[in-house]
Amino acid sequence: MTPTAALIIGSIVDLAGVARAKAVPANRVDAFVTSGMGASPSWSVFCADDALAFTDALSVVGDLRLRISKSDLRDLGDGVSWAPATLHELDGSVSPVCSRSALRRIVEVLASSELAARVGHEIEFTVFGGVADQQWSAYGLSAVLAQESFIRELCANAQRAQLEIEQFHAEYGPGQFEISLAPASPVESADNVILARILIGRTARAHGMTVSFSPIPTVGGSGNGAHQHFSLTRAGVSIFSGGQQAYGMTDDGACALGGLVTHLGDLTAVLASSPLSGMRLQPNTWSGAYICWGHENREAAVRFCAESSGNPHGANVEVKVVDGSANPYLATAAILAAAHAGIVDQTLLPQEVTVNPSTLAESERGERVPTEMGEILQRLRASAVARSALGNPIIEAMVAVKELEHSRCADLDVSTVVECLRYAWSA
Repeated sequence: MTPTAALIIGSIVDLAGVARAKAVPANRVDAFVTSGMGASPSWSVFCADDALAFTDALSVVGDLRLRISKSDLRDLGDGVSWAPATLHELDGSVSPVCSRSALRRIVEVLASSELAARVGHEIEFTVFGGVADQQWSAYGLSAVLAQESFIRELCANAQRAQLEIEQFHAEYGPGQFEISLAPASPVESADNVILARILIGRTARAHGMTVSFSPIPTVGGSGNGAHQHFSLTRAGVSIFSGGQQAYGMTDDGACALGGLVTHLGDLTAVLASSPLSGMRLQPNTWSGAYICWGHENREAAVRFCAESSGNPHGANVEVKVVDGSANPYLATAAILAAAHAGIVDQTLLPQEVTVNPSTLAESERGERVPTEMGEILQRLRASAVARSALGNPIIEAMVAVKELEHSRCADLDVSTVVECLRYAWSA
C-alpha cells in the first residue's frame, strides 16, 4: 500500500467478464486482507447487462468474501490503490467459482509436469470523445500524435502502478488503440489486464473521454480483441524452440499446439461468447475466425511466433479468438489447459495453414469458430478439458449466465445491443 493511499479497491471478474469491486478506507485494509469484504453469491451470475442468472447454488442466499493481499496493491494515483481479489467462502476456503483461483490450479497442474508458462496480452480499446473520425488514419502517426497527451499520461500512470506497457499504437478503426503488456506469470498477467483497463479508463476520463473494450463498440466498426500470447518451458527450456518439429518446436511444443487447435472450439464459451462476440469473429478481420494454425498468420485462430532476432521474448503462441468480454483468468486457464492436454495426450499437430484460410476450400481451412450459442454451450458442457480446468461450478454458472445474456438480446436489433453493452467491460 502506498503511504498516501486513502482508498483501497479490490475487484474480481465475474463469469460475464465484468469486473466487480469493493472499496474501503485505507485504515480498513487489514480487514480486507484477513476477513474480506462481503458479496452475495449472485455476484458470480451477473450478466453483462446486470441481469441475474440465478442457479440453485448461486442466489441471494449465503455470503462470500473478497480478499486481497497487501503485496498485490498497485498505486493508481490520487490516493487510490487497487488489488485483485480472490473469492472466499465464510469459512475461509476458496470459493469454487473464484476465477483467479481456477487459474492458479492450472499453474499447479503445469508445474506437476515440470512446465511453466509466461503470458502476455494485447488489449484493443476504442476511445470516444477524442479525435474526429475524419482525422483518423489506421496505424497512423497522426492518430497517435493527436492523442499524445492521453498516451503520455497513460504511460506515466502505468509506470507508477508498476505495469509494463511494451508498445502502443493506433489500430484499424477510428478511435481504436492497442497496447501490448509485457509477459508475466499467468496469474500476474491476468491481474495486469484488469489493472490496464483501470488505468486506461481513469486516464481517458481525466481527458474528457470514455473507453470501450467491447468486442463490437460501434455498429459496422472494428471489433476489439484481447489476444493472448503464451510460452511454455520445461525445466526452464522452451518447448517452442530448439526442437526438430516445424519452426523449431520440440515434440512437446508441437503437441501443445495441437492440443490448443483441437480443443479451441470447445472453449469458445470462455474466450468469446458475449452477445456481440460472434459479430467480431468474421473472416478477413484478423480475428481468427477459422480454427487452424499458421506461422505469423493473422487470419488463423492460432498464430505461431517462432524464435527470431525480432522476437525478444522467444517463441510463443498467440490466440486471436479472445475478446474483451472474456474473463482473463478463465481464458488463460482454458488456453493453458488445452495446451497441457495436448502434451499429455500426445495430440498430433494438424497441417499448417500458410495462407488466408478464407481463400481455401472448406476441407483445407479448418472449421469456423462457433458463434451460435446453443453449439457453444453444448461443446463447453461436453468438454473434459474445460471441466477439468474450470470445475463444474464455474461451468454450470457460466452456462446460466450465457443463456440468459443471449435470450435477453435475441429479440433486440444490433444497434441496441451494441449501445447497451458498449461500456459493460470498461473500468
